[in-house]
Amino acid sequence: MHPDDWHLAEDVDDFLARAGDFLRSRPGLHVMPLTWTARLRTRGAAAFGTEAPVFGVLDRAGEVHAAFYRLPSGGLGLTPLTPEQADSLAARLAALGHSLGSVSADHTTATAFAEAWQRHTGATPKPRDTRLRLYRLGTLTPPEPLPAGRGRVLGDQDLDQAMFWCGEFAKAVGEVVSIDADSWAGTRFADKRYTLWETPDGTPVSVAGMNPMIGGQIQVDIVYTPAHLRGRGYAGAVTAEVSRAALAAGAREVVLFADLSNPTSNALYQRLGYRPLAEWAGYQFVYAEPEVGSRMPTA
Repeated sequence: MHPDDWHLAEDVDDFLARAGDFLRSRPGLHVMPLTWTARLRTRGAAAFGTEAPVFGVLDRAGEVHAAFYRLPSGGLGLTPLTPEQADSLAARLAALGHSLGSVSADHTTATAFAEAWQRHTGATPKPRDTRLRLYRLGTLTPPEPLPAGRGRVLGDQDLDQAMFWCGEFAKAVGEVVSIDADSWAGTRFADKRYTLWETPDGTPVSVAGMNPMIGGQIQVDIVYTPAHLRGRGYAGAVTAEVSRAALAAGAREVVLFADLSNPTSNALYQRLGYRPLAEWAGYQFVYAEPEVGSRMPTA
């Protein structure tokens, strides 16, 4: 496979014109390219960094076989690749001098690309601490009995409440992000619709969010219950509520990610009707410090 089989572009609309049908053909496995290209179209690349994004498709005889996106932050996202495809992409990006900070994809693809990037650039791939599993909803099975209370959708008037819960979630998962009225619009949390589970007296006890529908699919993201309130059924209730809302909105597929180190949440999602679709992994790239007087690496 020749590296030049990969066709690169910096314009998201050109990329989607070529790769959109391919991405929508497997929306579950392509959830991250679909999500990030939609965000880049809506907000503009400047909202995510100073560099231009880069997109690419593996095209043979007019048929797209794979695709990637590189965010302004340096993060690379991939559709499923064979080891040969991963190697040809790494060779192409390295030859062009592209800088990568990380890669994220299904586990097999991410690992194959990380190894290829190390071969072509000398960068050391460091696995992220968090391993994820991607789930797709089969038949929704709400928990019975539900905990006392009700679900309530947050509206524009609830911005302070939404920011608080997203800040609590970010801290819990170790995500470094500033969440306040000034920074909110630039975060990944701003484009979601949130639902709270409230106790009968109106006390919020759990939150779940969902992304806008893209390609007939909705991703449930985030799900969070404070540690001292767990084990009471609140997360199951609010996840079922959001999943039901996604289906009611017309989603043909509903997906979510779960941390593999948390058996409780994985078991919960499966009881609700979610079925494993793929293992997910990420790698950070560490580059050797150049010797004094030497040139900086190009990738």
